[in-house]
Amino acid sequence: MTTDLLPALTAHVTATAHARAHPCPCTAVTLTTRDDTTVVRHAGTVAKAHAPGTDPSRLALRVTTAARLPGILLPPLAPTPVALHGRLVTHWPYGTPVDPDDPDAAPWEAAATLLARLHRTPPPVAVPPMRGPEKAAHAIARLRETAPHHPGTEPVLHAWSALPPWARGEAPMPDTTTLCHGDLHLGQLIRHPAPGGPWLLIDVDDLGTGVPAWDLARPAAWYACGLLAPDEWHRFLTAYRAAGGPAVPADGDPWSALDVPARALTAQTAARAVTKAVVAGRPLDEVEQSLVDACARMAAVDPPG
Repeated sequence: MTTDLLPALTAHVTATAHARAHPCPCTAVTLTTRDDTTVVRHAGTVAKAHAPGTDPSRLALRVTTAARLPGILLPPLAPTPVALHGRLVTHWPYGTPVDPDDPDAAPWEAAATLLARLHRTPPPVAVPPMRGPEKAAHAIARLRETAPHHPGTEPVLHAWSALPPWARGEAPMPDTTTLCHGDLHLGQLIRHPAPGGPWLLIDVDDLGTGVPAWDLARPAAWYACGLLAPDEWHRFLTAYRAAGGPAVPADGDPWSALDVPARALTAQTAARAVTKAVVAGRPLDEVEQSLVDACARMAAVDPPG
């Protein structure tokens, strides 16, 4: 399906970018191509083919939310997803992404401030629940299916089983009103207009209401696992608090709110790491092993209820 989809999406984004112009010399660029997502850029237009089986009504609500929250989320070019080769496609303006080769310039403060503003904003439409726990549960299910006998699987599953049901996607989240991004990492920020406009959040696939601490959980987990420098973590946390973010207390220890989501993101990321290594037929690399080791350490301390 991806093989058929990519040329069709490339032709589609070209036609969309130049709907009122003659053929142009621009070159289409594939930004992402995976089983669940394909993203193609032509000139200033980006077309994204969402995962197979994406609910059209829920995606439409998420896209509408982005359209109504300019300055926080990148607004879409069109309000309604369209169908192409059995996939839903949305259209977005191109922006400058975070430079992965310049970690010192990572916009931690901007990311934290945007999250705080998102969390403080009432949902403009009745969005569905944030998909973070659902996606984590999917990663664990794939681990069980793909790598049941890998030595890294048992500590990951043990850490996962200790989490409360809501964090495993098995029960409603305790917060059903706060607007959350659902999958925050630095790849979810762009500058728009390119190249030097303000930072905005992108990718609405997991957007919805839920526990706002989930949006802080990935950097928190990286920090706890030793994969994010303490200075970067404290820059992020300090900026979030300064912007009035409600996910953690305004001062003092933030881990009463962050512990469960950070554990869930650690288990999810470790599950994906083990699955990826098994599919590739290779051993875990140093970072992947550190995630599994973190899951093993988590088993020694029960999470809060």
